[in-house]
Amino acid sequence: MTTTASLIETEYRLGAHNYKPLDVVLSRGEGVYVWDMEGNRYLDCLSAYSAVNQGHCHPKIFKAMIEQAQKLTLTSRAFRNDQLAHFYEEIAALTGSHKVLPMNSGAEAVETAIKAVRKWGYEVKGVAEDKAEIIVCSNNFHGRTMGIVGFSTDPDARTGFGPFAPGFKVAPFGDIDAFREAITENTVAFLVEPIQGEAGVIVPPAGYFAGVRELCTKYGITLILDEIQTGLGRTGKLLAEEHEGIEADVTLIGKALSGGFYPVSAVLSNSEVLGVLKPGQHGSTFGGNPLACAIARAALKALTEEGMIENSARMGERFQTGLRDIRSNIIKDVRGRGLMLAVELVPEAGGARKYCEALKARGILAKDTHGDTIRIAPPLVITEDQVDWAVEHFAAVLASA
Repeated sequence: MTTTASLIETEYRLGAHNYKPLDVVLSRGEGVYVWDMEGNRYLDCLSAYSAVNQGHCHPKIFKAMIEQAQKLTLTSRAFRNDQLAHFYEEIAALTGSHKVLPMNSGAEAVETAIKAVRKWGYEVKGVAEDKAEIIVCSNNFHGRTMGIVGFSTDPDARTGFGPFAPGFKVAPFGDIDAFREAITENTVAFLVEPIQGEAGVIVPPAGYFAGVRELCTKYGITLILDEIQTGLGRTGKLLAEEHEGIEADVTLIGKALSGGFYPVSAVLSNSEVLGVLKPGQHGSTFGGNPLACAIARAALKALTEEGMIENSARMGERFQTGLRDIRSNIIKDVRGRGLMLAVELVPEAGGARKYCEALKARGILAKDTHGDTIRIAPPLVITEDQVDWAVEHFAAVLASA
């Protein structure tokens, strides 16, 4: 007989131990809820790291996936398909992009941007061959590939995986003076998250990105915003850059681009940067496949036509206000934008993991990060009653401590 315990044991015995999940085995999802094998219901406050912004198993995205899967799933880019051009049109119209390059995972989108901007630096900006530098931020998270972990500052991500590729400089996040000092004649790009998610939902100080945009324009630096988590409604705007009143030169999106049905990501760019790529210089077997494009089109339509972005802004404000009103001596800070929230606990609380376990027992699934922080990111379809219910249980767990 298959049981929760037997599945957990099999995972531990046969799987690599590169994750440490909560011991709940989920078998079904709908909207903001997921159910485990025993039928217990949970409010999902992680949304698969914002990949399920539209809610679990959104019926319209599911319908689009089934319809396309019955017709054509994969052609590779050796041939054209009847979904790609429509995807290009719709994502470009929605975001104001001039060029689009579809990939699969968020990390692939990051790697694509790094390749393209280096080539742009040599061919357009005139940087000497193999001298291009990209500035990144401390405590960044852009993925798990070898290229990316090489410029991570997280010891867990880096240790034991070297040697790493050169060409990256690290500056503190949110420090405009440090960014200015890091710029040289070889700087081709600044790769940065509008809000640092994995680091604990770190929101930069007001005016930081306006200053960044000004310096990038002044020195001919490509501003690359990694909106893989922050984009597509998570912060209460279509893209988080809108909170700062700026426009990136290159924007990276993924996760919610498929509503959780399929790995889809994209690099959105001005014509100049992606324009340097010629046939044979970059690609992906599955990137831009018809199934991915059909799913992404439906996911974007659901996001925009069903008021999810506006709901994220309203419910995020309600959720954050409720969390701030909790009277507890273990809460150090409550922060975030839209439905990208975090509760940071004081060191004396003994770590966030045990509070996530307590929340699980009350029917809420949330994620601890960086030891003392609880990340909160429910699907954007959450209602007022569901927010209020969640706040009650957060209060019960945190105030009791």
